[in-house]
Order: sequence, then structure tokens, then C-alpha cells
Amino acid sequence: MIVIIIFVITVFSYVDRQIVSILKPILKEEYSLNDAGYAMIINLFTISYALMYPVSGWLVDKLSSKTVMFWGVITWSLSAIGSGLSKTLVLFGICRSMLGLSEPSVYPAQIKAITRWFSGRLRATANSVSVAGGTVGSIIAPPLIAWLVIAFSWRAAFIIPGIVSILVALIWLFIYREPPRGYVTDVISSESVSSKSPSFTWTQIWSRRSMWGIMLIRFTTDPVWYFILFWLPGLLMEKSGLSLSQLGMVGWIPFLVACLGGIATSAWSDWMVRRGKPALFSRKKMMTYVAFLAPVILIPDELGVAVTIIKFSILATVALSWLNTESVLIAETFPINNVASVLGIAAGFGAGGSVIFNYFIGQFLTNMGTTWIYLIMAVLHPLALFILWNMIRPEIPKQLQTTVTE
Repeated sequence: MIVIIIFVITVFSYVDRQIVSILKPILKEEYSLNDAGYAMIINLFTISYALMYPVSGWLVDKLSSKTVMFWGVITWSLSAIGSGLSKTLVLFGICRSMLGLSEPSVYPAQIKAITRWFSGRLRATANSVSVAGGTVGSIIAPPLIAWLVIAFSWRAAFIIPGIVSILVALIWLFIYREPPRGYVTDVISSESVSSKSPSFTWTQIWSRRSMWGIMLIRFTTDPVWYFILFWLPGLLMEKSGLSLSQLGMVGWIPFLVACLGGIATSAWSDWMVRRGKPALFSRKKMMTYVAFLAPVILIPDELGVAVTIIKFSILATVALSWLNTESVLIAETFPINNVASVLGIAAGFGAGGSVIFNYFIGQFLTNMGTTWIYLIMAVLHPLALFILWNMIRPEIPKQLQTTVTE
């Protein structure tokens, strides 16, 4: 039930953030924007997202997954509704900023809950299934938003999902429970998992090599996933000539492939763990094989819409496989009471990298086209492998090191 409700929450988180990319031509006309102006709207969300992620992670570790998730969903639902009601670009931008401040509550709360409830033999699969809702949200968003716009208006495309998200938040509030006393995941029972469990302080986290490794990996690779979320629908309409209704028919395909691929690669790494391979090695091995699929993006768009969709489906699988597994890497390298904080910091850096990438995308699309953008995305994941293998390792507090020695 916990996996299911997190799945549903992430569905609506991605529907709400995907609306802008699907309505890109409409919003550009409504607010008189060019590609650089659209990039500014995206960055209002992404900068707020980046700044709030570390705070959200800290709040989850200090409070609870239940509390932070609930108020995060309520706030972003109101932000989405506000976006639909906004009459000016300034108000619309404020609402998108509020969405960015509230949505980072999801993933620190999610990975803390999954770490508490699932052992390493199933953790990657449980994680990928629960966060697959985000990709499912991206799958259903094109046809859902297209239908809402055609049946009602573009404003309804913001308001109706926002209202439904409030209902989902209430369901989470009544369903989620912490594990009972004595519940065991790996070598840690819920009796020993408390605010006094051995862990790093906030300042000590920053001195750990794996912390910087995760931050650099996300800074390097997150921009690929953000590009697919925020720019692919617009490219399919503006560069490939699809109408809004045609986008609703095919725009979901890359996200479906990524969803299934992300679950499959996570299950593969769990299978290696069950076969006796070290958990951390299994995650790294899977990520290595997947990374070398990224250069498929260099296949020319001129070969047709079908080819564009296929190559982005593969690239989306690469990006989502890494994104899902990066959370599991954190759960397997840091104490449980540091998991949400580390994820928040790292994800904030990932969003920061995407802010920079978004700015240059707006400039390149306006002046130079997509060639340089594709070249950059082709090498980001392969380059991140050096960081993965050289910087990510188990991080053990001195209290636990002393216990192990004794």
C-alpha cells in the first residue's frame, strides 16, 4: 500500500510539472514568449526546486516522511491551481516558483520510507516501482492535458489535476505508517532507527567523498532527464510538426519505455544482489552498461518522427535508470538518518545543473538548433561513470566503526 500511494503521488507530481511543456506553444502565445522566455519560466520552477531540495531532505530527517510529504503535496496542488487561475505572466511565474518549492518534498520522503520498509534484496525494485509513477505521469500527461484543453481550456489543464492531488494528499495522510518495532531491513531494526541512531551531522555530510560524488553525478546527468521532460514535447510540435492532438497520441511513448526500462534495470541490479553480488557493485555495474546507450541521441531527427521518438525512448531509459538508482546508492552508502538529507542536497545540485543547461538550451534553440544540445547529452552519462566508480563508497560514522571493531 505504501508503494502504491507513493506511486500515485509521483504520478500527479509529474503531471503538474509536465503541463507547461505540453502547453508550450499556447503559453508562448498567451504570454508573448520566445524560446528564451520559455526557458525563463522553466528556470523559475527549477531554481526554486534546486534551492528547496536540501531543505526538504533535512526536514524529512528531522520530522517524518508522512508530515513532509503531506504538506508538500497540498502546497504544490494549490500552486498548480493558482497557475491555471493566473491572468498575468508575473502571477504565473510566482505559482511555478511555488510549485518548485513544494515538489522537492516527494523524493526525500519517498526514499526514507522505502529504506525503512525494504531490504537491499528488494530496495531497488521497490524504489523504481514507487517512483515509476513520475514516469507514468509523464505518459498520461500528453493525452490527458490535450483532452482537458480541447474539452475545456488550457487553464483547466492546471486546475483539475491540482484538485485531484489534494485528494491524494489526504489518502497519504490516512494510509502511511512507520514500520512496527522490531521490523528489520538488512541489519537495522526499527527499534534502533531513531533520532539517536549513529549518523553524520549536517556539517559532517559535506566532508564525505560519496556526498560529493552523488552531487557531481546528479549535476552532470540530471539535465538530460529535465530536457526530456520540459523540451521534448515542444520539439515534437515545433520541430517535427505534430499538432497538440497528435502529441497526445504519441508523446507518451518515450516515458512509457523509460518507465518499463527503469523498473527492468532496477530489478536486474536486485537480481545480481540476490545472486550474491555486493549491492553497491550491482548498482554500479547496471549503470555502466546503461550509460553507453546514451549516444543514440546523435541519430539525426531528419530521419522522421518515429526515429526521434525511438532515440528519445532509449535516452529516457538511460536517464531514468540512473535517476532511480542514484537514490538507492544513497540508501546503501549512508546511515538511514542521513538518507533524505543527502538526497535533498544531491537533487538540489542536479536541478542546479539543469538550470544552467536550460538557459543554454534557450539560447541554442533560438540561434543554433539542436545539434550541440544532442552532442552534450550524448556524453554526460558516460562521463559520470568516472565519478561513479571513483567516488561512491560506503560511508560509516565513527560510532558504527567503533562498534564493528569491538
